[in-house]
Amino acid sequence: MKRIGLYFLFILIGSAIGVSWSSGRLNALLGKSTPAEEKISGNNPGIKNIESSIPSTDPYLDNGDAKSLNFIYEYEKGVEYLFSISSPSVVYITTSSYKQDYWSRDVYEVPSGTGSGFIWDTEGHIITNFHVINGADKAEVTLSDRTSYSADLVGYSKEKDLAVLKIKTPQKKLKPIKTGKSTNLRVGQFVLAIGNPFGLDYTLTTGVISALDREIQSQSGVPIRDIIQTDAAINPGNSGGPLLNSSGELIGVNTAIYSPSGGSSGIGFAIPVDVVRWVVSDIMKYGEVRRAVIGVSTVRDYNARAFGIDKGVIIYSVYQGSAAAKAGLKGTTKSNLGDIITGINGSAVKNNADLILTLEKYKAGDKVQFTILRDNKELKVPVVLQSSN
Repeated sequence: MKRIGLYFLFILIGSAIGVSWSSGRLNALLGKSTPAEEKISGNNPGIKNIESSIPSTDPYLDNGDAKSLNFIYEYEKGVEYLFSISSPSVVYITTSSYKQDYWSRDVYEVPSGTGSGFIWDTEGHIITNFHVINGADKAEVTLSDRTSYSADLVGYSKEKDLAVLKIKTPQKKLKPIKTGKSTNLRVGQFVLAIGNPFGLDYTLTTGVISALDREIQSQSGVPIRDIIQTDAAINPGNSGGPLLNSSGELIGVNTAIYSPSGGSSGIGFAIPVDVVRWVVSDIMKYGEVRRAVIGVSTVRDYNARAFGIDKGVIIYSVYQGSAAAKAGLKGTTKSNLGDIITGINGSAVKNNADLILTLEKYKAGDKVQFTILRDNKELKVPVVLQSSN
């Protein structure tokens, strides 16, 4: 009798465990939480139960682990949403040039290139790369609704590879891009690039910020510093398009790729939005970028090296009435080498590019201290900067 009683006791215990396990498994399959899970997630408002947002007919639920697929689905929805709110701000740019027939002397129009851009404001200003419109006689901007408009060139900056166009269209058709900041970017941040690579309308690529503070060469030969490097695929036609963060905010303008083949190889570059903001502001206001300058011409770097000067910038001539003239800086004469600029406010100046890029940090009217070499003696000279206009 005792053995029979123990036998039935084991059966009851086993049944209870089985029911408990089956109930928990069923709850998991149905998306319900156990009391322990409710204690973790249900009572903590900081944890989101993303399972509740999946439709019951979602195809992903039939193809593997629900939680892993759940995460993928939420990620995809986020990317899809960012594209949907950002793509109406992106435009497609086609350029053409006028040619004259050698025999008939007739003038005809030939395509010269394509690129991307984005809407800056409700006044119709469009931002793109300078190299997209360089050499073109005509530019046409196509909006997301497929309507096209002839664009006027407002101005450009070769040094920053940026240009501003303007179109005339009803304001309701213009959706300006939302701008962010580039001072707080971090390597590993998620980014999206939207553009028209190879003429394919509104293509989205994603990736991360691979590196910061890169340097690339501009169209004018002056380096562009503080460049963003990304592994988001950037191809010909993406140039001038926006690089966005996970909030859909502009953090850079796609400008170049590093690739022996000319196609995306996982290394793309973008001009940071903080640089774009001040360059565009000047172009829209003056039609050009107005820099802080001192009013001198300088000796080219390779000629300076011929003089045995391996660091610093030699002043060749000082313009009459300029900031440099008022500060007493001296140029080169037949008998004497001019002042050699080696620093500005403590920042080293090794070459002409350093001089230009260091002065970019200041504006006209700022008083800065120049470190110079004159007759092999180091001097500190205060200079009040002037405008490049």
